[in-house]
Amino acid sequence: MGMLDCAIVGGGPAGLNAALVLGRSRRNVVLFDDNRARNGVTREAHGFVTRDGIPPSEFRRIAHEELARYPTVRVKNTRVNDVRKTGSAIQLTAADGVVYQARKVILATGLKEDLPSVPGIRSFYGTSLFSCPYCDGWERKDEPLVVISESQHAFDMAKTVYAWSRDLILCTNGYFVVSREERKQLEAKNIRLYEQKIRELVGVDGQLRKVVFEDGTEERRTGGFVVSVWSYPTDFGRALGCELNEHGGIATGDFGKTSVEGVFAAGDVSNIVPAQLVVAAASGSRAAIGINSELIEEDF
Repeated sequence: MGMLDCAIVGGGPAGLNAALVLGRSRRNVVLFDDNRARNGVTREAHGFVTRDGIPPSEFRRIAHEELARYPTVRVKNTRVNDVRKTGSAIQLTAADGVVYQARKVILATGLKEDLPSVPGIRSFYGTSLFSCPYCDGWERKDEPLVVISESQHAFDMAKTVYAWSRDLILCTNGYFVVSREERKQLEAKNIRLYEQKIRELVGVDGQLRKVVFEDGTEERRTGGFVVSVWSYPTDFGRALGCELNEHGGIATGDFGKTSVEGVFAAGDVSNIVPAQLVVAAASGSRAAIGINSELIEEDF
C-alpha cells in the first residue's frame, strides 16, 4: 500500500470531520474506526445545529455516506494496535495485521469514563441519567432530578443543573466532598445533600423512578446527571513521544499540532471541556486544515 497523506485514528465526530475536510482537499486518507464510541449508550445527541436530537448512530451513518463521495477517503472498521514513527513517516499496524504508512496522523481516540460506583447505574445511563446538562438538560427541565458525584466537582455540577431544575438533590455516595461553605449555598437553594451510600436506583426500561439509600430513605426522581471520572486513551500519544497537558490529555498547539512532528490530535483526547459533539467536530476540522497546510508547504 502506498504512502497515505494522513491516517486518522478514531471515528467519532473529530475524526469524521477531519476526514471530510481532508477528502475535500484531495488528500489520500484512511480513517480507522472500531465503532466503540463513548456515546454508544446515548439515544440522542444535542447542541449541534441542524442535527439537534439526532441518534449518534444516525449521525455516524450520515457522515460515512458523505465521506463516500470522496474517492481518496477510505474507512477501515478495524482497531489500530500500534502507531510509531519510522523516519519522517508514521507507521500504523491494524488489528488485521495490515501495516499502513502515513505522512501525518490525527489521534482522535476520545475519552474513557468511569461512572460512580452505584449499583445498576449503567442501566439508566444515557436514558435518564446523563453526564452533560448542556446536552440533555433541556429534556429534563423542571423535573425532580438527582446529581450523583463522588468527586470534588459535586457542588459545581449541582450548581449547573440547578439552572434547568430547582427540584434537585445531590448525592455523594459515601464520599465527603462538599465543603462547609458549599453546604450553606446548597441549603440556601433548597438542594438536599445526601452523603450516605446509595443502595440502589429503581426504575423501568432505563427510566429512573427513585433513589434508595442505605438507611432505607427513598427519593423519587425521574432523572439526573452524574459526574464521571474521565481518563484519556493516550497510549499512542505516549508511544510517539507526545507531550501531555495538565489534564493528562495530549497537549496541542495551533491547529491541533502536538509536540511530535507530523502528529496531530483532535477531539476529547486533547480537550476535555466542553466534551460536546460540535466542539469535537470543529477541532477535527481545525486539525485537518493544519495538516493540509503542512502538506502544501512540503510539496510546493
